[in-house]
Amino acid sequence: MAKYVCDVCGWIYDPAVGDPDSGIEPGTAFEDIPDDWVCPLCGVGKDDFSLVEE
Repeated sequence: MAKYVCDVCGWIYDPAVGDPDSGIEPGTAFEDIPDDWVCPLCGVGKDDFSLVEE
């Protein structure tokens, strides 16, 4: 599964880790995160994330 980086603060969403503090379980693809989820570091929405090219 692909990682996504916050364009504002640089926080990386790694689907292997998820975002447990926000209720996103490990193994959750970025596309499957609810649309109202926000970056845990700076609070911007999913629209402000970009695919990490590996």
